[in-house]
Amino acid sequence: MPFTFLKDLYQHGTIILDESLKQSAIPAKLIQNYVTAHYQARIDSGTLTLLIGQHSKLLSKLMKEYGTQCVLYITACNPHSQPQDREANLTASNQLFVLLSTLSNHIFSGKSSDPAGKWPAESSFLALGIDFVASKTLGRQFDQNAIVWVDLDAIPRLILLR
Repeated sequence: MPFTFLKDLYQHGTIILDESLKQSAIPAKLIQNYVTAHYQARIDSGTLTLLIGQHSKLLSKLMKEYGTQCVLYITACNPHSQPQDREANLTASNQLFVLLSTLSNHIFSGKSSDPAGKWPAESSFLALGIDFVASKTLGRQFDQNAIVWVDLDAIPRLILLR
């Protein structure tokens, strides 16, 4: 994807640079990988797949069903996109789940995956009802480059934290 494509995504609000930053420290190629990733969660009716910038009817239905106006999709794996061993990722994921449980009663496990298969899937969580500020705080606490956040319009947005 050329730089102009990423620039368009910024301008349309699909990628949001945290307001505390003047520019992202994340390489454009890595941001491109985040944009094209599949963010999946297991819910009662099957698998929900979120795609950055694309409205999700199934997520919209889920949000209405649980009476929530926002959603966080997050992983604790591979802080700052630096590969960790399985045990470190599992420990971090368990710690994240404990924290998410204090903020949401509706957490669905899942995985973030690369549709091209160039990088391994990461254990992740979809948590209903976690506001924007708390979502960014959690992402930073687990040293993530970015999180996926959704508001009432059910359009996943990539929030860059570095």
